[in-house]
Amino acid sequence: MTPASAASRPLTPPDDLPRTLGALRASGHVHRTVKEEIRTNLVRLLHADEPRFEGIVGFDSTVLPELERALLAGHDVVLLGERGQGKTRLIRSLVALLDEWTPVIEGAELGEHPYDPITPASRRRAAELGDDLPVTWRHRSHRYSEKLATPDTSVGDLIGDVDPIRVAEGRPLGDPETIHFGLVPRTHRGIFAVNELPDLAERIQVSLLNVLEERDVQVRGYQLRLPLDLLLVASANPEDYTNRGRIITPLKDRFGAEVRTHYPLELEDEVALVRQEADVVTEVPDHVLEVVARFTRLVRESPSVDARSGVSARFAVAAAETASAAALRRGALAGEDSPVARVGDTESVVGTLRGKVEFESGEEGREVEVLAHLLRLAVAETFRAHLGGVDLSGFVELVDDGGSIETGELVSSAEVLRQVGTVAGLAKVLDRLGMGDAPSPAHAAAAVDLVLEGLHLTRRLAKDTTDDGRTVYGG
Repeated sequence: MTPASAASRPLTPPDDLPRTLGALRASGHVHRTVKEEIRTNLVRLLHADEPRFEGIVGFDSTVLPELERALLAGHDVVLLGERGQGKTRLIRSLVALLDEWTPVIEGAELGEHPYDPITPASRRRAAELGDDLPVTWRHRSHRYSEKLATPDTSVGDLIGDVDPIRVAEGRPLGDPETIHFGLVPRTHRGIFAVNELPDLAERIQVSLLNVLEERDVQVRGYQLRLPLDLLLVASANPEDYTNRGRIITPLKDRFGAEVRTHYPLELEDEVALVRQEADVVTEVPDHVLEVVARFTRLVRESPSVDARSGVSARFAVAAAETASAAALRRGALAGEDSPVARVGDTESVVGTLRGKVEFESGEEGREVEVLAHLLRLAVAETFRAHLGGVDLSGFVELVDDGGSIETGELVSSAEVLRQVGTVAGLAKVLDRLGMGDAPSPAHAAAAVDLVLEGLHLTRRLAKDTTDDGRTVYGG
């Protein structure tokens, strides 16, 4: 979920909201800090047993309870985990815990609350206008800022700097109103996220010390104190502490909580994550998604792969999308209108996704071989999980007398089913794979493809791949 999609995002605030400071006071509105807002709204959702973090899969009993405790305590948080574990998505989901609408001083540079102006300009306007101070309303989706930490990030980007244009307009250099505020002050009364915090130069990390502890900022020695109200959340990879950079000790100490993330612990969560995130162009049956999920988990666990760098969930998502695209290409070549991904389509991911995996130094030159072996293991595990104990002798008998069955990217679903005919055991296979009594030809062909590949991997059928993209299963 992106900040813009945190709940529904109306274009304009409701008409019945107060538009002046006096009307706001008369309405009984109570000013709460950002952390108080989040605490109140989180407690309400917990009481109602409603979802708190949209789109987050596999963290229900591990990461989310720790994060909820940190938010209830009012702590700034570091999310620590390998790449592709959903840290950024989790951070962005926090936006939904803010009030849907919050009042701000109309025209205020930092969006201050009408009860609590903090800049000299806003204080001056509040003193001059009193209860007539104009009020506007800001949606929660506008109360989130995010910065990807890079070595070239400056203090001016985060905190602010002197604006030479304002100085050129005639304002004295010592005037606080010559300051152009950075991202952190401009997120006043919101959530500020720093992705990959260790990539931020150590001297730049120092600029965040006052933000976290004293809740103020200093710009080039100006006597300006801005009591900022925000929640600061950062993400980091554990390897960053020793490789590309580190979080300086004083800054680590100022974060109230460090929450460890992880890859999905259960296969079902891995499958659910892939189905949720993959933007597929054809239908991908559950058993094919399971192959992709098992493949991803085997790659993570392989001694040939550098476990410190991790294997991102984006690997599994890209694998599902690639298999779907392979099915679409096959459909176009074979003249199918509604192709369905088959197990054979997953073979295309080995070559295209090897760049997403960091291998151990001793495996140089064997990357494709390693991935192809792990994919075969994933298919075999899926085959056994769904079709173990099913009588598949009817499929073997089809090729006992020297016959063969062709599949592959040039063979349509109708052609696969024509070769198989009314083979004994097919109905049971379809039932085990959850395809019902009357599947489409494309779904039935996808089931047959799993059976044939599973029988090959259990050494009951031979297999040969031709140069023109056909796969031939024989006795």
